Amino acid sequence: MQRRVVLWNSGAEEITGRLRHEVVGHSCVGETLLHCDQPGCEFCSEDCALAKAIKTAQPAETLAFLHHKVGYEVPVRVRAVPVRNSQGAIVGAVETLEAHQPANLGHHADVPGSIDEVTGVASRSAMQSHLREALGAFNDLQVPFGILCFRLEGLDHFRAAFGSEAASSLLRVAARTLEGSLWERDFAGRWAEDQFLVILNSCRDEALPPIRERLRHMLANDSIEWWGERHSLPVVIGQATAQPGDTLDSLLARAQHSLDSASLGRVSAAGPNPSSGSS
Repeated sequence: MQRRVVLWNSGAEEITGRLRHEVVGHSCVGETLLHCDQPGCEFCSEDCALAKAIKTAQPAETLAFLHHKVGYEVPVRVRAVPVRNSQGAIVGAVETLEAHQPANLGHHADVPGSIDEVTGVASRSAMQSHLREALGAFNDLQVPFGILCFRLEGLDHFRAAFGSEAASSLLRVAARTLEGSLWERDFAGRWAEDQFLVILNSCRDEALPPIRERLRHMLANDSIEWWGERHSLPVVIGQATAQPGDTLDSLLARAQHSLDSASLGRVSAAGPNPSSGSS
């Protein structure tokens, strides 16, 4: 079965950023409608909901990430139902997409200056407030949490080569991917010119690495189209979990040290001319 798209409505256009004429007639397997699962592995094959519905003759459902036309990852719930002809034979399937709620901006969203103007995610001041609240809950109630720091390597050089708007577009794509890849209880925000910070509430030491790797895979798929070419930047990630006796400064210092170590490790592994990727 070729699995070519024959119907594409306005809801699908809104979720994916792809218009009807860009999708109808094309195969759902490939870059146009690239799906990936929670760990970030592409599964546009026999593992997707549509293929399962056709193969098993039963409805199928899964959580996935779609690659938006702009370049970021969109979390969706995918449901597929097999379609039969008048003789009862399965001739295809109907697939519906439901966008998932992204990570929230918290109750600081109405405070002036709490939203980063370039990316639309929480600002540094808002993230500092969320960090203080998380650290207070950890000290008073032993509610664990962790943080991840993300840096887009070479952003200054990219801005010099392609301009401020191109750099801002890359930042917005990364922000949308992070925001859409987290649980509602978590927070994502702009921390510095080339950095983002993620707060993972109720996250213990052992849970942090899998989440870090999932987000690494998500960000590795990010790119923008600029003057007919696709561009991306390598991303490095630092991490830290709250420990007894931590202050805001000590927690952030550990995360920054982890980030700097990851950056040095990426450069050493790549040599003097590192290529795009993520670490």
